[in-house]
Amino acid sequence: MADRAELEQAVTLQGEKVRRLKQEKASAEQIAEEVAKLLALKAQLGPEDGKHKFVLKTPKGTRDYNPKQMAIREKVFNTIISCFKRHGAETIDTPVFELKETLTGKYGEDSKLIYDLKDQGGELLSLRYDLTVPFARYLAMNKITNIKRYHIAKVYRRDNPAMTRGRYREFYQCDFDIAGQYDPMIPDAECLKIVHEILSDLELGEFLIKVNDRRILDGMFAVCGVPDVKFRTICSSVDKLDKTPWEEVRNEMVGEKGLASEAADQIGEYVQNNGGLDLIEKLLNDPKLSQNKQALDGLNDMKTLFQYLELFGVTDKISFDLSLARGLDYYTGVIYEAVLVQNQGEQQQQQQQNDHAEEAVSVGSVAGGGRYDGLVGMFDPKGRKVPCVGVSIGIERIFSIMEQKAEASEEKIRTTETQVLVAAAQKKLLEERMKLIAELWNGGIKVDENMWPHVCVVGLLCSVHTV
Repeated sequence: MADRAELEQAVTLQGEKVRRLKQEKASAEQIAEEVAKLLALKAQLGPEDGKHKFVLKTPKGTRDYNPKQMAIREKVFNTIISCFKRHGAETIDTPVFELKETLTGKYGEDSKLIYDLKDQGGELLSLRYDLTVPFARYLAMNKITNIKRYHIAKVYRRDNPAMTRGRYREFYQCDFDIAGQYDPMIPDAECLKIVHEILSDLELGEFLIKVNDRRILDGMFAVCGVPDVKFRTICSSVDKLDKTPWEEVRNEMVGEKGLASEAADQIGEYVQNNGGLDLIEKLLNDPKLSQNKQALDGLNDMKTLFQYLELFGVTDKISFDLSLARGLDYYTGVIYEAVLVQNQGEQQQQQQQNDHAEEAVSVGSVAGGGRYDGLVGMFDPKGRKVPCVGVSIGIERIFSIMEQKAEASEEKIRTTETQVLVAAAQKKLLEERMKLIAELWNGGIKVDENMWPHVCVVGLLCSVHTV
């Protein structure tokens, strides 16, 4: 027994060592070596007295939802679906897993987060990482060149979960996409209008929609002296600026990714700018950017986009932000991201109301998307391209915020839609109650009843606060 106790202690210590190495982002080889040691210790430990210890828990990065939480989710879904339908979208569905080759090479550095499944009879499969790549596969496979669609479904990522911030390994995405040939920036403007409508309808608080263009970014990298082969990896570094100070991002570019310090400094002069039409005009006259065709095309389209957004009346919530990069490889043009913002007074109030600051819902990205004109062509045998633009609503973060607000306000949330409760003033009237309930159900009325045959309504009403 003493030997077993020592072995259990060794397993615990080795497990802590593995977790610490992962937190410190140690090398993959070092982590793999320590994990192998942990598995070896567990194998030595074996089952205790032939009994398997069963732990009742959900897998890491997942959660259950009680009726109250589901009522909140349903309300949010209805708001979002109503908006999508208002804009003329139809819905589709795709398998929860795809051929591994369908997903490979579409997500840049995030490809390591894809869940691979074991070989199940000759096909190498992976759980879908998002809804955009399956949508592009669907368009190519069915030779569809024009559609406005929405899709709400679960996706899976081997991410490091942060449950209080709405980051899970299994979560819903709510996507709206427009595929087809249209005049420049009209579909893009509609996607941004949709984000504005949904966030306004949900009343989450103040928000800001950041907008940029991959062509502007690539042109900026070119004039700053970034080698072509480093564009995507430097882009992923810039994408961290919403959470990481510029100095840390610069150190990553230079120290880890081998970018010349002069090029990094020039990038810093650009990516710390944000504004509206005035900034676009300034960059159109920039002596470096104005000489780059990609950047010039992107800036001219951005100018057109802002003119359309003015017509839609949403520019008060839109910011042209040169630090916005979005790390996914398939974006080719306009990109955008919506974030919730707090003023200083609100932040102080939240700190005072919540002693455990790390448990509060963090304010951050709640929607994102962009243009991906080349993705469908990657699946088409003849390489035929279908221009596409879309947006994904960060539904889990929205749920987290809505749940916290409901708890803070102590709002009573109905978890059923019952219109009528059938009960009897006397006992032994079960058959009459059942006939009446059937008649009400057949009439489309939402009815509930007490299931006990010999309980009268007087006793029932005395046992509940509300009916």
